Amino acid sequence: MAVPPTDRRQVLAWSFYDWANSAFATVVIAGFFPVFFKQFWAADLAVTDSTRWLGYTSSTASLILVCMAPLLGALADQLGAKKRFLLTFTTLGVLGTGGLFWLAAGHWGAALALYLFGLVGFLASNVFYDSLITDVADPGDYERVSSLGYALGYLGGGLLFALNVVMVQFPASFGFADAGAAVQAAFLGVALWWALFTLPLAFLVKEPPGLGEQSFGGALRGAFSALAQTFRQVRSLRNTFLFLIAYWFYIDGVDTIVFMAVDFGLSLKFPAASLMVALLITQFVGFPAALIFGRLGSRWGPKPSILLAIGVYMLVVAAASQMQQVSHFYALAVAIGLVQGGVQALSRALFAGLIPAGQTAELFGFYNMVGKFGAVLGPFLVGTTAYLTGDPRLSLLPILLLFLIGAVLLTRVDVAAGRAAAGAAS
Repeated sequence: MAVPPTDRRQVLAWSFYDWANSAFATVVIAGFFPVFFKQFWAADLAVTDSTRWLGYTSSTASLILVCMAPLLGALADQLGAKKRFLLTFTTLGVLGTGGLFWLAAGHWGAALALYLFGLVGFLASNVFYDSLITDVADPGDYERVSSLGYALGYLGGGLLFALNVVMVQFPASFGFADAGAAVQAAFLGVALWWALFTLPLAFLVKEPPGLGEQSFGGALRGAFSALAQTFRQVRSLRNTFLFLIAYWFYIDGVDTIVFMAVDFGLSLKFPAASLMVALLITQFVGFPAALIFGRLGSRWGPKPSILLAIGVYMLVVAAASQMQQVSHFYALAVAIGLVQGGVQALSRALFAGLIPAGQTAELFGFYNMVGKFGAVLGPFLVGTTAYLTGDPRLSLLPILLLFLIGAVLLTRVDVAAGRAAAGAAS
């Protein structure tokens, strides 16, 4: 049974995990690693080769999650071990990220290996973090609580990233020999931040027991059995299944913009410092915007609010095809900040209301699997379009199709009927 929403300690402890791991998403994935990898660890590689290997590593992490998330989710439900699994993968991510601090120039293979550990730890821990929302919040509060998590993530990631940018711009003021040393210290800082702010969840969040005392082997057999049953069950829950397909398309568009934004700006010859400023704009706009979307989701319902966010994204993509100046990039960073946290938070909240109780980790494994499997298509379309047209401004246009398909499918999801069916299946 979910914890009553008045237990604010558990809600805040859960939400602060977003504050913790968003540092990795902001500082490492979106911010420093792509640039530092090219300029420091892989400086001797051709630019096309470093891009290729970086892309392969990101795709490998997504494919690992696609393959293992549903099974690990089912196993966590069997054992009542969502927190343990979250902490295990958090440890993997922290160690991988922290290891970048000690890596010398030229070791691009080792850098990619550590980055892969960090990515897998980040992506897999989110499966169990997402699923714990049903244990800390009442169903009527999913939108508000989910949005609080994303808002704190934007704020925490933004604050640490702002500090790191200042460190890189003025390394001597912080005791560093140069900007490169400051960047490597930033990686260690992310690892420590991630570990420290995971502690509230580790100590305060409670989860219900699994299916009783059983051996690991018995739980694993039960997980495989439950997984096969869940495949059939998801297909039978029409609105849940339809939402997952819609989510597959539109979140692919969202994630593609997140992963490709810096590369897009670099392709247009914008200064790297300006791109860092744009990322900061998105973070700090995203903090209040995610909270506002939580209120919109509670008042309008999550589906209309998600459709509003998708509409803004489509305008952003269309505008990007006409981009000429850094100021345009800043304007689009504001627009993305207004809706990015909202679409992510309300999608998580909507899905939480469309799944049966007792299978949350397993079904959020499907949810994350769908999101990361979809993330393979968008970057491929962007890269192919850039290659065929020779114009990076046109490379994002195929994402319009992903948003359009996702929006059309989402309009066909009957949320009330889906919630009723999930309740009956519980």
